Amino acid sequence: MLKKLFMLITVVGITSAINAQIKAPQPSPAAKTEQVVGLTNVTLEYSRPAMKGRTIFGDLVPYGEVWRTGANSNTKITFSDDVTIDGKELKKGTYAIYTIPNATSWEVIFYSDATNWGNPEKWDESKVAAKTTVQVYPLPMKIESFTMSFDNVNSDSAVLGIFWENTYVGVKFEVPTDKTTMKSIETAMAGPTKNDYFQAASYYHTAGKDLKQALVWIKKAAEGDDPAFWILRRMSLIQADLGDKAGAIVTAKKSLAAAEKAGNADYVKMNKESIEQWSKK
Repeated sequence: MLKKLFMLITVVGITSAINAQIKAPQPSPAAKTEQVVGLTNVTLEYSRPAMKGRTIFGDLVPYGEVWRTGANSNTKITFSDDVTIDGKELKKGTYAIYTIPNATSWEVIFYSDATNWGNPEKWDESKVAAKTTVQVYPLPMKIESFTMSFDNVNSDSAVLGIFWENTYVGVKFEVPTDKTTMKSIETAMAGPTKNDYFQAASYYHTAGKDLKQALVWIKKAAEGDDPAFWILRRMSLIQADLGDKAGAIVTAKKSLAAAEKAGNADYVKMNKESIEQWSKK
């Protein structure tokens, strides 16, 4: 009996040892960043090597040669819509990012095959979907870990930033926000709801388009009993921007009352501030 028990314990111990896995941190940990730019979803996946006392650009990463832009497998970027880089359209999809660093400028390449481990065994120029040359900006401090980011994000564009050692480069890409929004407005106007009118008016207002048309739509959104305070707020802003401050004050007071009833302190504050501003001669 004891012999069988000993054998069982031995087998369990061996099995546990076989199944055990050593856990240790990766020298170039993986990173994933997601960013919405306008209406476009952008996802960036890359690995982050560290300097570890080494000279990077011009040494570890030679000048004038194609670099994987990071470590391990391809650095990948995915766009949910067609975008524009340096005046050239880049179709929606996933791309590997390769770079050719130099002392004062980098060439940044978007490669349609994103399944390589590092650089392709054979470079295929037909797979270069877009490329651009960008200026190098020296940094006043050292960046230990290779870093990529989305900078200067607005409704129409963003900058893909690359930082390492004392170097920064940025690639601007533009997204089709206006085209997509205008198309959705045109579609919605075929049978719009009050929310469609509100969204269309809000976009026209914030994008600096036809404010008279925006006012027509926002009034439709406000039709009926007890219009929402946020709709009235937008109407007052459009009226003010059209130069009708008296009308804007009347509408803002209605928005204020509705916001107070709803207990929304932010809109109460904004309406009070606007009424005071528009009341000044």
